[in-house]
Amino acid sequence: MSPKFLATRFLYAAFLAITFSTALHAEESKIDRIVAVVDQGVITENELNDRIRIVTTQLEKQGNPLPPQAVLQKQILERLINDRLQLQYAAQTGLRVDDAQLDKTVERIADQNKMSVPDFRQALAAEGIGYRKFREDIRNEIILARLREREVDNKINITEAEIDNYFTTQSSQNNEAKDEYEISHILIRTREDSSPEDLQRLRTKAEQALKQLQTGTPFSQVSASFSDAPNALEGGALGWKNSGQIPALFTDALKQLQPGQLTPILRSPNGFHILKLTNRRGGSSPTVIQQTHARHILIKLSEVVSESDAKHRMDDIKERLDNGGNFADLARQYSEDGSASNGGDLGWLNPGDTVPEFEKAMNELKDNEISQPIRTPFGWHIIQVLERRNQDMSKESARLKARQEIRTRKADEAYQDWVRELRDRAFVEIRLEDKY
Repeated sequence: MSPKFLATRFLYAAFLAITFSTALHAEESKIDRIVAVVDQGVITENELNDRIRIVTTQLEKQGNPLPPQAVLQKQILERLINDRLQLQYAAQTGLRVDDAQLDKTVERIADQNKMSVPDFRQALAAEGIGYRKFREDIRNEIILARLREREVDNKINITEAEIDNYFTTQSSQNNEAKDEYEISHILIRTREDSSPEDLQRLRTKAEQALKQLQTGTPFSQVSASFSDAPNALEGGALGWKNSGQIPALFTDALKQLQPGQLTPILRSPNGFHILKLTNRRGGSSPTVIQQTHARHILIKLSEVVSESDAKHRMDDIKERLDNGGNFADLARQYSEDGSASNGGDLGWLNPGDTVPEFEKAMNELKDNEISQPIRTPFGWHIIQVLERRNQDMSKESARLKARQEIRTRKADEAYQDWVRELRDRAFVEIRLEDKY
């Protein structure tokens, strides 16, 4: 699972819960009617209204104008339906989060808010949020993140040919490919089986959105009112992206713009798009890092080798080294690492290649200096630094960055396709008075 993705969802859920919630339930006396049937489950009016209150307060806190109530209701109900379908699928396929895992996550959220768990519960109560309801919301967020990881992220493969093609495309676009764009996005989604009449209706909807933007309506408001993108209610902002992270269709349109300008309506297989360029900046400088050529001797701990035994053996080896012993010979004789046959030689190491305890001790050594025995999670080590150099890692770094960018783009597209397929296979009945 992507830690970044999961942490973002946790913090977002906690942030909404603490900052934006205004009530637990609708009036008890009001009948809680069903507003949508979602396969084996239902969404009730109280659920919908509670979520609308949360999102409304969020938009007001951010200073974003509210879309019309009917539009906001539609956006939120669609999100609830998609989440409910995914949670049902997770339950059917045995994906669950037990209470012990949930307790650890809640502890982490409380710690991120600089509170103990009891203080965190009091803070939730002060905002009118039931602790049990909060826990279940967080449980669902974990399940959704793990479901995406299992069904989409883990199935994304990036080939070396794709990375080569990425650089070929960038090269063909000259220096413009190194530009980064801060953008916002509106999507009017179309279906593969949309009729010509539906396509024209959706095209008209996109034209209405563009007209509102051109007459000065804030992008965040138009996004909330028109967009079918997952972040529509958050204003459609995508942050900084470079050409490798967005379709060529977008890049070709964006490089013609100045900050503050809008693209025309763009057509892709997913639908109609409108982009706003907020800002742009140039490419990055070469990546030069310090590499360390080191070797080591490792004595591991085991059921038959205690902490004191391993340390005593390592002290004996260190004494022999201090008295002129050959490091490579002693590594071949005593080291329990895979590098032993090479005299303990680890080759050139980049920052982050070793565990923190090892790297900290290594960084404190001068060239040819031998460390005292140090403890890491792997056991006891003695380290020798042979030499250091500054190495331009721009090519390696660029390929790693390209791989990450291609993965992010493919995963986002695959996830949206997967959710749409899940929705197409499901039985969904909207029971709002206005079924839009």
